[in-house]
Amino acid sequence: MSDDDDFMQDSDDENYDFEYEDDDDAEQGGDVDVENKYYNAKQMKADAPEEAIEEFLGVPGLEQEKGDWGFKGLKQAIKLEFKLGRYDKAVEHYTELLTYVKSAVTRNYSEKSINNMLDFIEKNAEDEAANECMEQFYSQTLESFQATNNERLWLATNTKLARLWLAQKDYPRLTGKVRELHKACQREDGTDDPSKGTYSMEAYALEIQMYSETRNNKRLKGLYNRALSVRSAVPHPKIMGIIRECGGKMHMSEENWKSAQSDFFESFRNYDEAGSLQRIQVLKYLVLTTMLMGSDINPFDSQETKPYKNDPRIAAMTELVDAYQRDDIHQYETILQKNKDLLADPFIAENIDEVTRNMRTKAVVKLVAPYTRFRLDFIAKRLSISIPEVQDIVGFLIMDKKLRGKINQDAGTVEIESRADMDRMHAVADWTTAIRSLASFVLNEGEGFKSDDVGLSHGGQPVPSVPDVLLSSQRPTNTGKRKPNRAPGK
Repeated sequence: MSDDDDFMQDSDDENYDFEYEDDDDAEQGGDVDVENKYYNAKQMKADAPEEAIEEFLGVPGLEQEKGDWGFKGLKQAIKLEFKLGRYDKAVEHYTELLTYVKSAVTRNYSEKSINNMLDFIEKNAEDEAANECMEQFYSQTLESFQATNNERLWLATNTKLARLWLAQKDYPRLTGKVRELHKACQREDGTDDPSKGTYSMEAYALEIQMYSETRNNKRLKGLYNRALSVRSAVPHPKIMGIIRECGGKMHMSEENWKSAQSDFFESFRNYDEAGSLQRIQVLKYLVLTTMLMGSDINPFDSQETKPYKNDPRIAAMTELVDAYQRDDIHQYETILQKNKDLLADPFIAENIDEVTRNMRTKAVVKLVAPYTRFRLDFIAKRLSISIPEVQDIVGFLIMDKKLRGKINQDAGTVEIESRADMDRMHAVADWTTAIRSLASFVLNEGEGFKSDDVGLSHGGQPVPSVPDVLLSSQRPTNTGKRKPNRAPGK
C-alpha cells in the first residue's frame, strides 16, 4: 500500500489500496462509437488534457440513456479539470455525475467510484481554492446519498470532510462533525456498533489529533485511554499509528519519558505496517525520547527499527544518539549544526533543547572535576556557549548538590569547596548531633532526671521532677512552720 493511500474504509469490506485509474477496460459492451470516443480520449490525456476533456464530455451525449460509458467519461473529465485548476467546471460536472448513481450504474460500482473520486480530489488539493472545491464535492455527495440511505458512503464522506477541517484547523466545525460521527457509530442504546468500529476509531483519531494540536492534554488523555480500550473493531494500523503518536507527544509534555518511548515505538510499528512515510518522523521521536531518558540502550537494536539504522533520512538522529551515549558534546553540537533541517519539525525543535542542556550539563561536570576554582568564560570558551548559559548550568548543579561551590558573579569565577573541609564539617555536624542526642537521653531517661512521677520517697513524699529539683536549688523554700531566728552566739 502506498504511503498516501486513504486508510479508512468500511470495517466489513476493508480495501485500503485505492485504484485511481478505474478498471474500465475490463468491461465491454455499449455502442461502438461511444466506446471508441472514450478510448480515444484516454489516449489524449497525457499529451493534450484540454482536448481529452472535450472528448470525455462528449461521451454521455452519444448514449441514448444514461449508462456506464457516460459515467466513466464524466469521471475522467472531472479528474482532468481538477488537475488543471478548473474547479467550477469540476463541481458542475461532478453534480451531473451524481445523477447517474441512482439508476444508471450499480450501487456497489457507484459507491466505489465516488470513494475513489473523493480520494483523488483529497490527494491532489494543493491550495485554498482546491480545498473549497473539495468541500463542495463532499457537500454534494452527502446531499445526493442522503436520499439513497447509503450509510457507508455517508460515514466515509463525513470522515473525509472532518479530515479536511482538521487540516484547515477549523476546530469548531470539526468538533461538531466528530460528535456527529460518534453518534452515527452507536446503537440506539448508546453502545458502540461493532459493524462501524473502524469509522468510530477514526473519529477518535481525528479528535485526538485536534486536542494534540491545541495542547488540551486533559481532554486528550481521556480520549486516548478511551480509544485504546475499544475492542469492538480491528482498526487499520495507520489509525493506531496516529493515536499512539499523539499519545507519545502527550507523555512527552508531562516528561513521562518511559511511556512516551513505548507509545512512539508502537506508533512506528503501526506506521511501518501501514507503509506510511510518517514512520520515519516517529522513529526520530523515538530516538529523541531515548536520549531524554538517558538510556544506554540503542533504539536501533530492536528487530523492527534495525533496518532503518543506515537509512539516510534517519542518519542524523543515529549519529546524534551515538554522540549522546558517548558523552561527546563537541560531536553532538557539530551534528546539530550540520543538520538544521532536524529543527524544521516543531516537536523536535521543542524537545531537543532539553537533550542539549543535559549534554552540556554533563560536559560541565566532567570539565570542572580537576579544579577547585575556575572562570565562567573558560567553560564558555571550551563548550562554545554563552557565559550566562554556563552560569545557569553551574547554578543548577549547585542547587542540585551535584557541585559544591559558590559563584562570584562580579569576578566571573566559581570557588569549589575543598573536599577535606567538607568532610571535616560533616564530621563536626555528626558529632554535635550525637552529643545532643546523648544529652537528651540522659535528661529524659536518667534515674535522677526523669520528668514523670515514678514513685514516692522513703518519707512518703513524691519524687520531684527535674524542673522542680532545679527550681528548689535556685530558690530554696521551707514548708510548714517558720523557724525562729537564732540568737547571736547561740
